[in-house]
Amino acid sequence: MKLTVIGCSGSMSGAQSPASSYLVQAEGEDDAGGSRTWSLVVDFGPGAMGHLMKYVDPARVDAIVISHLHADHCVDLVGMQVYRRWYPEGALSQLPVFSPGDGAERTRGIAGDPEGETYETEFDFQRVVPGDTVQVGPMCVEFFEANHTIEAVSIRITGPSEEDPQRSVVLSYTGDTDYAPTVVEAAQDADVLLSEAAFEEGRDEARGIHLTGKRAGEIATEAGVKRLLLTHLQPWTSRKRTASDAQAVYDGEVTVVSAGDVYTI
Repeated sequence: MKLTVIGCSGSMSGAQSPASSYLVQAEGEDDAGGSRTWSLVVDFGPGAMGHLMKYVDPARVDAIVISHLHADHCVDLVGMQVYRRWYPEGALSQLPVFSPGDGAERTRGIAGDPEGETYETEFDFQRVVPGDTVQVGPMCVEFFEANHTIEAVSIRITGPSEEDPQRSVVLSYTGDTDYAPTVVEAAQDADVLLSEAAFEEGRDEARGIHLTGKRAGEIATEAGVKRLLLTHLQPWTSRKRTASDAQAVYDGEVTVVSAGDVYTI
């Protein structure tokens, strides 16, 4: 699998990056028994639609997974809907969109569309809950309960190694969450943990909303992950401090991601 960071700014788009959005790709069989690249978009916050075009034709995206329906993780679904309905060579087929909560209702609210708008020609909205599993080409996507202010999931993606397609690897994504045993479960023995770290130790005291660098590091240690990538830092949150806090409690490699970063898994 390959991970491309489309956007990593927390709670809003930033000066250097769109809000949270990630492209996960893997080689696998097509319907005819040949091989092709499968593309999964995880979260789709403000600015993500435009930056997605740098890395893949939006018409070739196979599915979108939304960790929760806060605007900074889903608002550019509206842009994708317009792209698919008004594509100049003809409307594109339905794109599966997996999310906790009612994705169609949320999209209508963002777009200001009437109640009768179902988006059924552009999207196939499917609600997921912890314990559900979906398959996107060679990638198996599992959902775990997150600890956030609304219904939210952490995500575990298992797929072929970029270096050795015969070997399976795991990418875990916390989504927005505070510490929870289920988030550790989602990350268990993962090759890469992509963890939000919007809060800063000693500054943000509220619980049940976000992780800090330290708490992300503690999850990585408890789960035994091989590499920790920190994301969703708000524009005012220190990258250096966040990384240092994680490194104080986790012995593996820690990186604060930037938009455009590519990681092979």
